Amino acid sequence: MLWSKTLIPTLREVPQEAESVSHQLMLRAGLVRMLFAGVYSYLPLGWRVLRNIEEVVRQEMEAAGASELLLPALQPLELWQRSGRDKDMGDVMVRFTDRRGRNLCLGPTHEEVITELAKNHISSYRQLPLVLYQIQTKFRDEIRPRFGLVRACEFIMKDAYSFDKDEAGLDKNYQAMYEAYQRIFRRCGLDCLAVEADSGVMGGKVSHEFMVTARDGEDAVSVCPQCRRAYPFNEGVDSACRDCGFNLSKVNAIEIGHIFKLGTKYTKTLKADFLDEAGRLNPIVMGCYGIGVSRLISAVIEQNNDKDGIIWPLEISPYRVLILPLDVTDGVIMQKAREVYEELGRLGVSVLLDDRDERAGVKFKDADLLGVSLQVIIGKESLTKEMLEFKERRGNKKSSDTKAAVIKRIKDTINV
Repeated sequence: MLWSKTLIPTLREVPQEAESVSHQLMLRAGLVRMLFAGVYSYLPLGWRVLRNIEEVVRQEMEAAGASELLLPALQPLELWQRSGRDKDMGDVMVRFTDRRGRNLCLGPTHEEVITELAKNHISSYRQLPLVLYQIQTKFRDEIRPRFGLVRACEFIMKDAYSFDKDEAGLDKNYQAMYEAYQRIFRRCGLDCLAVEADSGVMGGKVSHEFMVTARDGEDAVSVCPQCRRAYPFNEGVDSACRDCGFNLSKVNAIEIGHIFKLGTKYTKTLKADFLDEAGRLNPIVMGCYGIGVSRLISAVIEQNNDKDGIIWPLEISPYRVLILPLDVTDGVIMQKAREVYEELGRLGVSVLLDDRDERAGVKFKDADLLGVSLQVIIGKESLTKEMLEFKERRGNKKSSDTKAAVIKRIKDTINV
């Protein structure tokens, strides 16, 4: 993609409405723009990051045996009334009446809808276990939207649901999802803590929150400085770690995922039953597993930035490579830039070519602000020596080499 052909509205100054580091950098790097409080448009770079995160999630969900579907965002309120959660959700739920007089809501989550689906299509133990997931927009009327995508009224979530014939099957799926979550967050460049948590309005007996430490995180956890085990903060910062005895420290954090052993909370209420091997009718045993996909963008930036801007982990970088020709009026420089651009394109590498007629200083600042993982810098001095400059955004490590060697370095780095 050519920079001149897409929309990347970078900002020099920090917007006043941005409270957290991630919110500031998302606005300054032109990833998102606010329509109104808690609702954001994803601009081309932000959308590319989101799609890359979704791809990581899809790969790991399917590796864990889950199948993707898509459930309606528009839901009958009657379904929530049957489960009793219409009262639990309270004013957070967006409710309205359509022209036919039906009471509807915009889904803040999908336990009721997926249970209704299972009720209508699972009848025998032979159909179990089953794990289904979706990546979809959710809606919650937050009283105080904050920190950009961290607490928004419209957000994108991955929610998965397991269906088993017994608790042993649930335990197996729960562990598979726990491990899948660890892989997802590691691939997104996150240092993540798993915390035993309260299940809240979701219900169920066991749940874990996945937390990312962040200076401006809206939550807090207690962490052992020795073994890194994490506990809910309400256990107190003066408490000792149950594993190694060290005093716990309070750290701010962002919740990015939550998994629950729901058991039969929903299937009993909504009468989603199956026939076991002996022909007896039993409620299906459920688990649910959520990841805040759009929230992950904020979490990644919180843990991957420096004074100059974002530092994207390679797998989710909006482009893998940014090419910086330092003088677009110089035909030789632009010819070399196009050669590198086309060669990488033929290899299937996503590339952004900064073809703007801007000063080199402006290009360097914007490049570091955007945080694309790899940069190829082409200027008169390097071309005189028939060399290109290669820069890794993480660590700002620079080197000079021939075009062939730089292309090989990129191929080796991203495994193409």
